[in-house]
Amino acid sequence: MHKIWLIIKREFYTRVRKRSFLLLTFLIPVFFAGVVIIPVLIAVKGDDNKRIAVIDESKLFTGNMPDAKGIYFKPLTLVDIDTFKHTYDTYGYDGVLYIPELDLNRPTGIAYYSKGRASMTLESNLNRQVNDIIEKKRLEQAGIDRQKLEEAKSNIDIDFRSGEDEKKGSSTVAYAVGYSSGFIIYIILMVFGMSVMRGVMEEKVSRIAEVMISSVKPFQLMMGKIVGIAGVGLLQFLIWAVLLVGIQLLLPLFLSPDSVQALNHGAAAQNTSNAAMVEAMEKLNYVTGSINWGLLVSCFLFYFLGGYLFYSSLFAAVGSLVNEDPNDVQALTFPITLPVIIGIMIMISAVQNPNSALAVWGSIIPFTSPMVMMARLPYGVPGTVAYWELGLSIICLIAGFLFTTWAAGKIYRTGILMYGKKISLKEAAKWIFR
Repeated sequence: MHKIWLIIKREFYTRVRKRSFLLLTFLIPVFFAGVVIIPVLIAVKGDDNKRIAVIDESKLFTGNMPDAKGIYFKPLTLVDIDTFKHTYDTYGYDGVLYIPELDLNRPTGIAYYSKGRASMTLESNLNRQVNDIIEKKRLEQAGIDRQKLEEAKSNIDIDFRSGEDEKKGSSTVAYAVGYSSGFIIYIILMVFGMSVMRGVMEEKVSRIAEVMISSVKPFQLMMGKIVGIAGVGLLQFLIWAVLLVGIQLLLPLFLSPDSVQALNHGAAAQNTSNAAMVEAMEKLNYVTGSINWGLLVSCFLFYFLGGYLFYSSLFAAVGSLVNEDPNDVQALTFPITLPVIIGIMIMISAVQNPNSALAVWGSIIPFTSPMVMMARLPYGVPGTVAYWELGLSIICLIAGFLFTTWAAGKIYRTGILMYGKKISLKEAAKWIFR
């Protein structure tokens, strides 16, 4: 155990001191922050103001098209559309909206002319305004009061409850939490599993493994490397969590008031009055009460470690089979990465239908359970996920980890010291039972 601990410390400190670790650790939160901030800045500042000339021969739209944010409408009269649609830019307009004489029952012929293709924002805004005005005119012709029609519309939320204790639930929240949890597990398995494999390959090709095995057993070397890299991963996640929280707190210092308002539009709208604040708090309690966070966090840590240990031992075994030709990696890693890819596909299906047979068995089989079970858990235990399903999944993952560690140790023991021979998976499988 002492030798394994020494290898763990060596793997941990060697990787933490690398520049690549520092760059990856601090750039990823910046990347995710940019994914959130940049679209907001583009939405707030990116669009130029558009001046749209409106030629309304029907007289139905004049005065009924208010200026939108960044879009300004200018009604024109006594203008020949055939000439003006080619010369509008000389008058400072960005486009022309032409509305001919209309039959409200079958409106046709409305067109927008511009030099370049209209943006999605402009296209959506024009379609919405034109359709709203036509709808309003039709209601007036039918003698229907639009205000009363709006008041008659219903917008209630059904109180969904499940289980014998009638616990509240939110499928939207369960979907979001389940999808994100399963996807994070997928990233962990692929990134850190590959990291273990590359570490083993480097030590084998550089012959460092020969020196280390003179002092420790191959199995001890493999376990020390796996646990050491796991420690690096946990440290990165801790730093990422702290940085992301810090970035969120510092955002108001770097963004303009319009940008901050765009990011917090929903929360700002709900806090305009005491009644809205009470409603927002009720929704917050509804969301947080729909998920057993203690169980979810505990299971996330278990499936994070269990899935990592399950696959990293296999990746370590593959790394011990690779010689000087790195091209062998693709053929050797395919049987390992394929179950991970299948797992993420089942997970996508499981967040939409967590009670399907595919989701149930996918959450039990060790090759896919770390991702699929995390996608099902937010929907409720024991409501959606029965206790026996969760218990069997945990037992199978532990048994699978023990088996893959034993099998990978047998392959690693022979492969780490074998050079100059191209090894197939069939031959490596024979080493397990030799």
